[in-house]
Amino acid sequence: MAGGRVKKAPTIVELAQELGVSPSTVSRAFTAPRLLKPETVDRVRAAAAERGYVPNVHARALSTGVPRTIGLIVPDIANPFFPPMIRAAQRTAEETGHTVLVADTDGDVDREKRTIERLSAQSESLIIASSRLPGDQLAELTARRRVLFLNRDEPETARILVSSRDPLARATVRLLELGHTRFVYVGGPEGSWSDAERHGTVAETLAGTGAQLTSLRIPSGTYDDTLTAGDLILSGAPTAVIAFDDVIAHGVMDVLLHRGISVPGQVSVVGCDDTIALTTQPPLTSIALKAAEAGELAVRTVVVGQVSEMLTPQRIALQGELRERATVGRVG
Repeated sequence: MAGGRVKKAPTIVELAQELGVSPSTVSRAFTAPRLLKPETVDRVRAAAAERGYVPNVHARALSTGVPRTIGLIVPDIANPFFPPMIRAAQRTAEETGHTVLVADTDGDVDREKRTIERLSAQSESLIIASSRLPGDQLAELTARRRVLFLNRDEPETARILVSSRDPLARATVRLLELGHTRFVYVGGPEGSWSDAERHGTVAETLAGTGAQLTSLRIPSGTYDDTLTAGDLILSGAPTAVIAFDDVIAHGVMDVLLHRGISVPGQVSVVGCDDTIALTTQPPLTSIALKAAEAGELAVRTVVVGQVSEMLTPQRIALQGELRERATVGRVG
């Protein structure tokens, strides 16, 4: 205003003194609100808005030499499984005053190595989803980097697993109850922890039942390559097909459609991740996974503690839910 004086915004110390709290409480109201009572957070933020206080998100970077940035590395950003995870991670990071840098490795081990080194220099912590690196390299990495793994069950590391074991076992039992005896498991990318868990679950559930299981893999995990593998998928005349994910399941359903095989009249189909299940015809039975919850929990885990310390090893498994729809039926 002409002729007037611009009112200076208070410092964090001044705002804390006015509120009768510590400067760390003011800081936590913006960077770690979960550590405070909700009423305290509301009181601090309301006072900050009224006085024009803006938290300095760069202060920590200046004092530590590390920006408030989290590196999130995924193998395939186009896979429908990852966007909900990325979105949840970004939103949670915003709450804590962090920024998420997302990188896609295209499932390539060498590219993953280069990406880790590049983001390590720019980030205080790394979250690596579905790592393809050998176990010894992961052990070396966790000894010198603050890193959390998603969907890689490596001992003595901090990891969060988006598991489908329990609901997929229930889906397989359900197919057995409906009279299915010839199963095909269509797997995804080689080296995927999720694929190993899903294939292992199906095999273990069918063991000793007398049912036949044929297993094959779509290394690229794409819809088009699934169509190309149609002859192989149907070579054993299956009555039930369980796919690594919904993208592959969609390809399987279209293979069946093009050959005049009805779903579920002649062949039942089950997907996994519940990302496109409602857009298929008929709607796909699938396993709803907690990808978004994993992204949020991963960020909340890595922002706690000193950035100079490695993360404490822990294993958290988030079980999915079976969503039975129209692609599962009794053997005709």
